[in-house]
Amino acid sequence: MIQNNKRWLYVALPIFFFWFFGQIDKMGISIIQTDQEFLNALGLTGDDRSAKIGLITFVFTISYALSNLFWGVIIDKLGARQTAILGLAVWTVTMIMAGLSTTYEMFLISRIILGLGEGMMIPVSGKFISNWFNRRELGKAQASWITGNYLGPALGALILVFIISTLHWQAAFFILAGFNLFINIPMFLFLTRNTPEEHPRVGKDELEYIRMTDFQDEAPTRSFTHDFRYWVVWFGMLVASFLFFGISIWLPTYLSEGRGFAQEGMKNITSISWLFALVFVLISGYLSDKTRRPSLMATVLFGITALFLAYAIMAPNAIIAGLCMGLAMGAQGGVFHLSNLFIVKFSTPETAGRAAGLMGFTNIMGGFSSYIMGWLRDASGGSFSSSIIMLIVASILGLLAYLFTLKKEAADCRVYNQTAERIG
Repeated sequence: MIQNNKRWLYVALPIFFFWFFGQIDKMGISIIQTDQEFLNALGLTGDDRSAKIGLITFVFTISYALSNLFWGVIIDKLGARQTAILGLAVWTVTMIMAGLSTTYEMFLISRIILGLGEGMMIPVSGKFISNWFNRRELGKAQASWITGNYLGPALGALILVFIISTLHWQAAFFILAGFNLFINIPMFLFLTRNTPEEHPRVGKDELEYIRMTDFQDEAPTRSFTHDFRYWVVWFGMLVASFLFFGISIWLPTYLSEGRGFAQEGMKNITSISWLFALVFVLISGYLSDKTRRPSLMATVLFGITALFLAYAIMAPNAIIAGLCMGLAMGAQGGVFHLSNLFIVKFSTPETAGRAAGLMGFTNIMGGFSSYIMGWLRDASGGSFSSSIIMLIVASILGLLAYLFTLKKEAADCRVYNQTAERIG
């Protein structure tokens, strides 16, 4: 069993930790920005405090999104393994730089460089998955690394609150640099290779399975740029990024300042919210393989997001409101998973890096969301209501976009079912 499933050890495991620690690096700022010592040290005070906090994520996501475009091309030429090691080295340096920051401007520069380094995460993962896994197991393969995407921040919220409360906010960045240096980089160095053909421990039987195709998993015969469904998914990811970053970056602040939670309550609900996202990812991975209706699932998830956000505004109980925000974030985690599944579905192993890089560019909207939410909060005297209404409108736009894919998906599903019945 293990003999013919080494791809799960040599590729899925490193990518899991790649995202586990990478997301703590990326999303941990949502916890750190609630620490008063951090805010005072960087001068994040005054009437424009929320806008300045939002700008931290804005500059990160702008550089993250733009770098996705060139990383996609580089990965297709250089290879996923070498690119991952290079990016991880950049992360390590930027974490140290962030911990040493004494001014707001210096910290912003560290986040810009971090965005440039982390911009290869989606293209690297898409390239590895495309090269190492049979097309019939894409849902499970994608879920294996996207699990790290949400489990990392779920546990990271607990870890960072503990580090900040017992040590200092600067220690959090130094410890995160150590995780990359002593765990992530060695795993990519010693476990991974760009393709299974290059790996000395992958057997002939496993390689034949990885490369096997049949009627239900034929690779695309045309460029992904010519498939209108790819562009619908691309727009859906613009909306999902706007929603996900807007909720996740501001959730701890919303809980502590908007709903009056103490640090313990804020930490627990933030952690649970990331676990909600993980649950949605796992369910989406299973149902996408089972039903072959991922577009329908994405449509439903956008609708669920709008409903949870609406109830978060109306709920008088702080705990219920906080959980509704977490569930809305979790539903967008499911959309994110489905979108990355579409990347591999609509591309070939040769173009997967470029398809993922273009899709990763959509993260640029997360920066706008974070900044606009901060600006709206300042303009509303500290209230989050106008910001959440903006997110509800975005959810509806995502739902409407996916409606255009349902007819084609239903037809493809009928053809698949009829073919399956004839064969067996």
